[in-house]
Amino acid sequence: MYVGALTLDILLGEVHSLKQKRSVVRPIVAEVQRRFPGVAVAETGHLDLHRRTEIGIAVVSATAANCGAVLDDCERLIAFRPEIELLSARHRLYNEDED
Repeated sequence: MYVGALTLDILLGEVHSLKQKRSVVRPIVAEVQRRFPGVAVAETGHLDLHRRTEIGIAVVSATAANCGAVLDDCERLIAFRPEIELLSARHRLYNEDED
């Protein structure tokens, strides 16, 4: 069993308050959940900054290839949104046999 994790560091566009930030981030998280019901997704960082956010995504699969493919698809879905700029994406893959 493999666990894949993806952390996305995102710069938001014309956002001037935490309320506006929520109105941008919530639809992104909801879209990932809708398109990929088997993944866990949440805002995981930069919670007190209004123009930055970090979104974390995790998936569990029987194969490393499937984990990678799902995380790549999630990254593409978010990266091409016009209201954000993807600053970095960090992929990690964990195998349950490793300690």
